[in-house]
Amino acid sequence: MSEEPGRIFREAWIAGVKQHYPGEPKGSYVTPWADTPEWERASAAAVYEQVRQFVELSDGMTAKLTRTQKSRFVAVCWIAQIYKHIPDPKPGYVADWDELPDWQKETDADIFETIEQAIRV
Repeated sequence: MSEEPGRIFREAWIAGVKQHYPGEPKGSYVTPWADTPEWERASAAAVYEQVRQFVELSDGMTAKLTRTQKSRFVAVCWIAQIYKHIPDPKPGYVADWDELPDWQKETDADIFETIEQAIRV
């Protein structure tokens, strides 16, 4: 799998954090792609691919989903990656969507929409 999909995901994450996070985000939230740990790179690429397939298999009708629905999809895909790469993750790493802070919900929706736009080009 190309690095580019993961990079698109990561850049959308960073942009969302900068826009939605209240105050100054933790450094790890805005780590550039080149410095992102390998497991996070692989996870970003995997979730990008899941969103891409979902959009394509839905013939683009994902555009009709609400931001909440888009955000939930990204969040659950990410949780699966956490379980794949971290044997005993902290509960906060695998928290259900309802438990996520608003800034993260908004960022996840932004990621979905960024991927939608990237594959339409």
